[in-house]
Amino acid sequence: MTSPKLATQTGSGRMYCRMVGGEAIVPSITTVIGMDNMDLSGWAGYMAAKSLSEDQRLSQALADGRQLRSLVRDAANAAEIYRDQAAARGDRVHNYAEAWALQALGQEHDLAGAKAELEANNELAYAQHFESWWADYNVEPLAAEVTVWNDTVGYAGTIDLVAKIGGRVCIVDYKTKTSDRDGIVKRPDDKVIMQLAAACKAEEQIVDAEAGVWKPWEYGMDSMLLAVALGDTGTRTFMAPTSAMPDYWAKFFALRRNWEATHKISQARATLAEITPPAR
Repeated sequence: MTSPKLATQTGSGRMYCRMVGGEAIVPSITTVIGMDNMDLSGWAGYMAAKSLSEDQRLSQALADGRQLRSLVRDAANAAEIYRDQAAARGDRVHNYAEAWALQALGQEHDLAGAKAELEANNELAYAQHFESWWADYNVEPLAAEVTVWNDTVGYAGTIDLVAKIGGRVCIVDYKTKTSDRDGIVKRPDDKVIMQLAAACKAEEQIVDAEAGVWKPWEYGMDSMLLAVALGDTGTRTFMAPTSAMPDYWAKFFALRRNWEATHKISQARATLAEITPPAR
């Protein structure tokens, strides 16, 4: 599932609790990585201009200032709308991948419902290419959507898939991607290496979310770390380089400290205090 039982959205990002209904006490892996902000102003500007140039109402609006301002406001929201649509598509594709793995594990699933959601949005190609990837790599699932916890550093996350591929235990993260002009699925951002590094550094994994029962994390640094780009024209599979893991882990650790400082400042509501001139 794309909304893990133990995760909740807060003012400090997505956070995890130890059991359903418990207090959210640690940030998610993706929330920590989100502290490494990218400057998307150029992309947002491009999306706004693209939306306005493709709007069929533009020629008529040029002679009507009020209508033109309305179009500009719509165009200004283009990047946010695109982001939300991409996130919703990613949720649907992940739901299908999870249900497929649960079916293979003999666990409760709703594969038919997940497939119906893709079909309703004309996204069945994602499911077809995912199934081909599963067959091509002869995936043997061990766990799907497993929530993990690191108490030493203080974070948690949910791993898309743990599986045996080619005789190796693999920690797999799916990334739903679009394709370029040549129909080639775009590669994931290298930040996924940091995400995978944090996942394999987990200390515990959930057994029963309702009761808050955990057990030691069974898969660690010996696992192969894979990022799988799932697109509507195909799939691409990437392996995180072992040699780079220490540096990515060090960066994640630094971002976790950054998140904690930001969280404490937010909780304390610390801000500048105006003062008056000293008494004469």
